[in-house]
Amino acid sequence: MSRNSGQGPVGGSSAVKRTGECSLEPLEAQAADRSRLLLDKGRTWLRIAMPDPVIRFDLRGRAAGQARFGTRGPWVIRYNPVLLRANAEDFLISTVPHEVAHLVAFARYGSGIRPHGPEWRSIMHHFGAEPLRCHRYDVSQLGGRSLREFAYHCDCREHRLSSIRHNRVRTGQVYLCRRCATPLRPGPQPRSS
Repeated sequence: MSRNSGQGPVGGSSAVKRTGECSLEPLEAQAADRSRLLLDKGRTWLRIAMPDPVIRFDLRGRAAGQARFGTRGPWVIRYNPVLLRANAEDFLISTVPHEVAHLVAFARYGSGIRPHGPEWRSIMHHFGAEPLRCHRYDVSQLGGRSLREFAYHCDCREHRLSSIRHNRVRTGQVYLCRRCATPLRPGPQPRSS
């Protein structure tokens, strides 16, 4: 999930787009229909008005879905068509509600909530879906970038940070250990004598 600044019309039917195609595959049509059904269910339950998102089937890599929303530009739900085809049943009962719940949570509670916090989990329960943060699909055969990892340590153990977080540390970002709450420092854990 990612946040993007977006606003679209309230009510009506969601736009559905697939890069380079006018018509949807049957599974994509099912996912789009289920998305609209859950959006309506969230609107009715929470009595909220929210923009209809553009629904696209153009996500690549290891992510199953992505929701973009905010105050500028259209709201968008993107689904990975490869993972949809490979995991059709589970995708429809877990990934689709996951992404729709992000939009509904933002529309109801604003940007001050945690992406997978109690508000989002409550909406997932209302949709009848298990509130899992990540999918469990086999992605071993999929392409996608692989990130280099760097050794960091705190007072209690060693950590591995991705190149993205490593570069953020180099520009001043501080990450804390969840166990001991001390800042992570570059390099492996020093050995005790």
